[in-house]
Amino acid sequence: MPAKTPLTDKLREPLKFTTELKGFPLQFESTWGIFSPREVDEGSRLLLDHIEVDKTANCFDLGCGYGVLGITLAKMAPEGTTIMADKDFVAVDYANKNAKTNRATNAKAILSNGLEQLTDEKFDVIVSNIPAKVGNEMLTLFLHDALEHLNPGGRFYVVTINGLRQFMKRNFNEVFGNYKKHKQGKNYTVASAIKLP
Repeated sequence: MPAKTPLTDKLREPLKFTTELKGFPLQFESTWGIFSPREVDEGSRLLLDHIEVDKTANCFDLGCGYGVLGITLAKMAPEGTTIMADKDFVAVDYANKNAKTNRATNAKAILSNGLEQLTDEKFDVIVSNIPAKVGNEMLTLFLHDALEHLNPGGRFYVVTINGLRQFMKRNFNEVFGNYKKHKQGKNYTVASAIKLP
């Protein structure tokens, strides 16, 4: 049985905040233990500043957390569908709850380690705010799996800490045959690669 004190009761309460992303007013609920639970992190904001999505695009948010990127994509592409995935079941629960709260009826979150739980789904846009400590092996899987699940002409956008910038450039070029740096900020870099026809 978890300890119950005024402090622990307070810490177990969901964290709630409102924000605006890509012109959409959004409300999020999260909890301790999920990445950046009290506000949208700098990397995600930078990524969203440099992303282009057609309104009919099918999108995938890799490592969705409580749904910041995926729900914003679903709003930007109301005529497409957005799948969000995370390996943390708590994050998936919050992402689905937040999709409902924000009336993103075209978005759903699934439990998946990377893209493993996908079958033959294809996407026009895949996004990921890649964790700094995910490891080169997992990053390699992300890149190869993203290529597999993109439609020709589809784009994989990532935001990483600047320390991963050269790794992403080298591996995007190796796996996709191309690389585009959209923005390098003080701490983060936004880059993408396109699946060539």
